Amino acid sequence: MSERSSVFIYSKHDKESLDKKSKVEDALIHEGFTMTSEDKTANIIISIGSDGSFLQAIRKTGFRQDCLYAGISLTGKHGLYCDFNYTNLYEMTQAIRNAELEVRRYPLIEVAIDNHQPFYCLNEFSIRSNIIRTFALDVHIDELLFETFLGDGLIISTPTGSTAYNKSVNGSVVDPLLRCFQVTELASVNTNKYRTLGSPFIMSGDRKLRLHVHQDGNDFPSMAADNEALGIHQVENVDIRLSDRTIKTVKLKDNSFWEKVQRIYL
Repeated sequence: MSERSSVFIYSKHDKESLDKKSKVEDALIHEGFTMTSEDKTANIIISIGSDGSFLQAIRKTGFRQDCLYAGISLTGKHGLYCDFNYTNLYEMTQAIRNAELEVRRYPLIEVAIDNHQPFYCLNEFSIRSNIIRTFALDVHIDELLFETFLGDGLIISTPTGSTAYNKSVNGSVVDPLLRCFQVTELASVNTNKYRTLGSPFIMSGDRKLRLHVHQDGNDFPSMAADNEALGIHQVENVDIRLSDRTIKTVKLKDNSFWEKVQRIYL
């Protein structure tokens, strides 16, 4: 990692977070790294906080393809994306010094809503009814009208995002080495008129998914990209695919995805 020496650190702006950011900067400077206040000039982007902070860091810096991302947890525990712990900065600096790091590439999904600019998600895209009633979606896989969904909404998750919102509604946990994405229902209603598969399903990364919102007065759904709400109002079509882009993250060699899942959930 000697050629990757310029570091940008993303954190909250409260006093406690800024104090901890300063200590991380001091530890990295001691190891020969240089700090930059401009994320566009950094080779490494580090988030300080939680997995949520890591997601924000990636989104705020534009899902860059030409740098490495790393997460430092402040909670005392490693997270799914945070391989390092603030309480043991020595471990982090020694791992860097001794090249005990690996680079992992996590897939993104690309979402396009009507004529708006497409955007990316590292965890998931969710779409839900914005009023206290169900809403209907036609679910198209490639050119096939697969099902008509009636219920609270749908979650479309990446493999790494499969352990987040998706898992909380009984979606499958998916190995991030698989090039795929997952569709999971939120409280579907199955009747003679509306019929869905009734279980999560995993799609090849070569597939395309289109969600058509029925224009029946409930066409103002609540939507989120990872942990950020979207300000788009009236929606007709949502097109989703697995992006060719990936996020490169720094991880410890003895901290695989399944070791993280075991540590967090078992």
